Amino acid sequence: MLRLLNLELQKLLLNRTSKILIFVSFILPFFVILLSSLKINVFGFFTLELGELGVFNFPIIWHLTTFFASQFKFFFAIVVVSMIGNEYSNKTIKQNLIDGLSKKEFILSKFYTIVFFSIVSTVLIGLISLCIGLYYSSYTEASIVFRGVEFLVAYFVKLIGFFSLCLFFGMLVKRSAFALAFLFILFILEWILFGLIAWQSDGNLAEKIQNFFPLKSMYKLIDQPFQRIAMSKFPDKAELAYDYGAHGYEMLIVLCWTALFIFLSFKLLKKRDL
Repeated sequence: MLRLLNLELQKLLLNRTSKILIFVSFILPFFVILLSSLKINVFGFFTLELGELGVFNFPIIWHLTTFFASQFKFFFAIVVVSMIGNEYSNKTIKQNLIDGLSKKEFILSKFYTIVFFSIVSTVLIGLISLCIGLYYSSYTEASIVFRGVEFLVAYFVKLIGFFSLCLFFGMLVKRSAFALAFLFILFILEWILFGLIAWQSDGNLAEKIQNFFPLKSMYKLIDQPFQRIAMSKFPDKAELAYDYGAHGYEMLIVLCWTALFIFLSFKLLKKRDL
């Protein structure tokens, strides 16, 4: 595993564009810290500081930071599809196979890289969340501080699921730009299918089925936290209640998609004449 991971990291770090994108993808989550320190002057009457509103209290901080950080995953997605695009354009995929790397090892090297960067990103977000929470939160009891860390697990699963999908599209079309375009096409197709199901049945059933779609299931891992923040400020508003939790069955759905994407990527490579 380490040999395959090291091989892939060498390729990425020798590519200037990949290095820049990796750097950007790891730097952007730090904007969460900037968000926490943001002060808004309201027409000169008073200054609104987000950190003082309690939105960075434990345990909600885990939900908030992982939700915002997951919005930046597109930058590393470019790295993932570029990994495949560069292999075909530079003919390195053929050379690797000639040098003794099996097709299974080739796909695994890409997957190990995805897992590695997902782990690094998750650890980074975890440390950022912990630091911001300890600075702003009114609650410092360990039982409260670490309540909600399941959002970090959901964040990790979300990353490997999304990047595995990007890997599959990269293998399918061999070109970075087209692979990213396929993400948009899949997004449109999911909503068209949702509309057709809702038209033939009812909205609730259509939504339940939609939650099994690849992109939607990944999004559902970490729901938007704004309604939850509003609930904490207005606990008597029953209409604000919603299920914002990070559930194990939702992670299982995404892990199943992840396994399928990696398997299909291997099958594509195995059948393809290089």
